Amino acid sequence: MKWFLFMVPPDSRWVITCIATAMVAISLSAQNPSSAQVVQVSPTANSPGGVVSSTLLVDADSRLRFQASFQGRQIVQPSALGITVDGDDLGDGVIIGQPTKSVINQTYTTRGHHHTAINHCVHWEFPITHSASGIEYAVHLRVYDDGVAYRYVVPGNDIQHVDGEASSWTLPAGLKAWFFERNAKKWKLKSYAGEWLTADIDELPTISPSGPVQGTPMVFELPANQGFMAITKAATYNYSGMRLRAVGKRTLIADFTEAKQGFDVNGTITTPWRVTLFADNLTELATSDLINNLNPSPDPQLFSDTSYIKPGRCVWSWETLGLGTPETQEEFIDLAAELGFEYSLVDDGWKDWNEPWKTAKSLCNRAAQKNVGVWLWVHSQDIIDPTDNYAIMRDYFDRVAAIGAVGLKIDFMNGESKTLIDFETAALKIAAEHKLLINFHGCHSSTGESRTYPNEMTREGVRGIEVNKMKEGPLTASHNAALPFTRFAVGHADYTPILYTNPGPTTLAHQLGTAVAYLSPLQVFAEHPETILHSPDVNQALPVLMAMPTVWDETVVLPNSRIGDLAALARRSGNDWFVAVLNGSKPRKDAICLDFLGDGLHTATCVLDDIHGDRVDVSQIGVNQKADRKQWTHSVPMRVSTKSVRAGDEMNVDLASGGGAVLWVRPSR
Repeated sequence: MKWFLFMVPPDSRWVITCIATAMVAISLSAQNPSSAQVVQVSPTANSPGGVVSSTLLVDADSRLRFQASFQGRQIVQPSALGITVDGDDLGDGVIIGQPTKSVINQTYTTRGHHHTAINHCVHWEFPITHSASGIEYAVHLRVYDDGVAYRYVVPGNDIQHVDGEASSWTLPAGLKAWFFERNAKKWKLKSYAGEWLTADIDELPTISPSGPVQGTPMVFELPANQGFMAITKAATYNYSGMRLRAVGKRTLIADFTEAKQGFDVNGTITTPWRVTLFADNLTELATSDLINNLNPSPDPQLFSDTSYIKPGRCVWSWETLGLGTPETQEEFIDLAAELGFEYSLVDDGWKDWNEPWKTAKSLCNRAAQKNVGVWLWVHSQDIIDPTDNYAIMRDYFDRVAAIGAVGLKIDFMNGESKTLIDFETAALKIAAEHKLLINFHGCHSSTGESRTYPNEMTREGVRGIEVNKMKEGPLTASHNAALPFTRFAVGHADYTPILYTNPGPTTLAHQLGTAVAYLSPLQVFAEHPETILHSPDVNQALPVLMAMPTVWDETVVLPNSRIGDLAALARRSGNDWFVAVLNGSKPRKDAICLDFLGDGLHTATCVLDDIHGDRVDVSQIGVNQKADRKQWTHSVPMRVSTKSVRAGDEMNVDLASGGGAVLWVRPSR
C-alpha cells in the first residue's frame, strides 16, 4: 500500500477531514484505475438533498482536479482544473486551503417553463495557492440537486491576460452524446445554428468534419436509463465564451475563440460558471433553473421600472416576403392587431428607406394606436464600436427610444469572443437604461443572461425554421424533436416557429406544435399572418394559436418522449393546458395521458395529423415568395376537433413521419 503526504493547513479538524475524504478517494482510485492518485482532497460537497456530490483534489502530479457524482454514481471522473493567467497555469502545482461554506436558498419569479424558480445550493469557496508563483486565488463550487458548477476568481488590479483553461470533463464509457453540427462555410461555432445529432461519446474527437470543437450545451444520455447530463456554461460576462474540445479518452476540455492568443481582463478575473447539469428524467432536463440560478439577480436600480418588459407574440415579414416597403410593414402592424399579437418586427433594410427614421417613427405611431409595439433590426457592426463607452450605441439607442420603438433585434455577432461578449453585455445594459427590449441573432446560445438582464426577451443561437429556405435546409423532424431537451435545456431561443407554407418533412400540426414546445418569451412567428388568419388549410387552428401564451406556469414532459424521436410536452398557463407533440422521422401511434389535469370536466380542442387525408400542396396554402421547398411540396393536413375530457383520460393519436399534435385543454364552462 502506498502512503501520500497531505499538504494542509494546521487546523486539526481540517486535517482530519482531509485525511478521511482522501482515504475514500484512494479507495475509489483503487476501484477505478483511470482515477489519478490523490495527495490532497477537499471535503465532499453535497447538494441540499444529497443527490449530487463533488470534491476538489490534487493528484500526484500536483494537478488540481474535480469529480462529481449523481445519485451515488461517479459521472465526472477526476478531471483537470485550472486557468492560465499571464503564462502561469494556476491549476498546476497547487495546495488547497481551508474552504468556507454557505447555503443559498431563495426563490424568484422566472419567465419560461414555470413561474417560480428555486435557487437552493451549497456554496463552497476554496482558497488555492499556486506554489511556483505564490498567486492565491479561489475556486467557487456550487452543488445543487440538479448539478454542480465551479468558477475561478483570480484577484488583480491591472490588466490580466488569460491564455486559456485546463477545465475538463472526463466521462464514463457508454454515454450517448448530443451535439449540433453545421458545416456550411464554417458557420458552426459562429451562429450556433447546427443540426442536433447523436453519437457515442468515444466518437466525438472524429465525428465532425469541422473538427473536434463543439459548442455548448452538449447533452448526454447516461447508460442503462440512469438519467441525463449536460455540460455548458453560465453567467458569461467579461470573459470569452467557452466551447468544448474532444481530445480522446472521453475527455472534453475548455476551448476559446481566441485560442493561443488569449484575451485580457481588466482587474479581478471572475470566470463564467463551468456547469454539469444532471437530470433523472426529461422533465428535469428540459425545465431546470440551474443556468439562471448561477446568474446574478437584476440590478435593482437598472431595473427599478420593469413595466416595459412584456412577453408577447410578434408578426414578421422577413421569412415569407422580405422587408418590403413601409406599406408592407403597415399591413403587418394591422395584421398583428387583428391577431391580437403584441408586436411587429421590421427587419433588415429599413435604414435604406427614404427618410428611414421618420418613416420608422410613423410606423411606431400607427402601431401604438393599435396597441402593437414595433421592433427594429440592426446589424451589430453598426453599433459595436466600444470607444467612449459605446458612444455610437448610446446615440443609436437614443434615436430608437425617441421614435417609440420597443426594442431591437441585433444581428450577426457571429461568435462568442470576449469582444463580442462585452458588446452583448453593453447592449443589454444600455438598452435597459433606455427601457428597450433586446433579441440577439447570429449569436451563441443562452447562458442565463436574461435573469440578470430581463430585457433580453430571446436570442437565436439555434437552428431555426429559416433554414428551410436555405441550400442546407430543410430542418429534419428529428432535429425538431431533439430541441426541447438540447438547446432549450439552457434557455429561450428564437426559432421563429410555424411555417405552414414551407414545412419541410414535417406536417402542419407539427408546425403548430413548435410554438408550444419551444420556449421564447418573445415568440416571433415565421408564417405570413394573412395565411394564419385566412387560409382554409390552417385557419381552423386559429383559436388555438391565438390563445397560446409565450411564458408558462408549469411544464411537464410526457413519458413517451425520447430525444430526437418524440417530444411531448404539457404546459400550463393559468387553468389552461397546451400539449405539443413533435414526432421524429418514424410514423407511430402514441397515447397522450391527461393525468396532469385538475378535477372536473375539461374541453379539449385537438389539432392532429389527418393521416388519411389528401396531401396538401403547401405552395397553395398562402404567400411565401422566399420558399425553396425542394422535394417537400406537399404535407399531411391537419384535422381539428373538440371533445370533453377528464384527468387520467388517454387520447390515442396517429403521428405521421414528422408529424405532430396540439391540444388546448381548458375547464369546461
